[in-house]
Amino acid sequence: MQKLDFIATEKAPAAVGPYSQAVRAGGFLYVSGQLGLVPATGQFAGADFEAQARQALANMGAILAEAGCAVTDIVSVDVFVTDLANFKLFNGIYDGFMAGHRPARAAVQVSGLPLGGVVEVKCVALARQ
Repeated sequence: MQKLDFIATEKAPAAVGPYSQAVRAGGFLYVSGQLGLVPATGQFAGADFEAQARQALANMGAILAEAGCAVTDIVSVDVFVTDLANFKLFNGIYDGFMAGHRPARAAVQVSGLPLGGVVEVKCVALARQ
C-alpha cells in the first residue's frame, strides 16, 4: 500500500475544514480548492472577483511550490465561480498565471462557495518526489 504525503504551507491559507491543502499519492499531487484568502490574515484579498482570483491562483501556486512542483506540472484544473459573467476576466488572469502552460480545465458556475468567496480553484499535478 502506498503512503500518502500530506502537504501544508503557511504560504497558503489554512484549510477551512477537515482536509489537507494537498496530498501526494500515486505520482500525482492533488491540491484542494483554494479561495482568494490572504494567508497572513485569513481575509479575502478583496471583495472583487479579480483580487480573489489572483489570490486563489497564488495560493495554489504556493502549495505546488511547497510540494516541489511548478505550474508546468499541472495536468488539470477545476474552477468554480459564482458568476460565469467573470469567465472572460478569469481567463485573462489564468493565462498570465499559467504563462503559456495549457492543462486540461473545467469551469463551472456554483450557487455559493465557502466563506462567501466568488472563485475557487483546485488542480492535479505530476508529483515531484
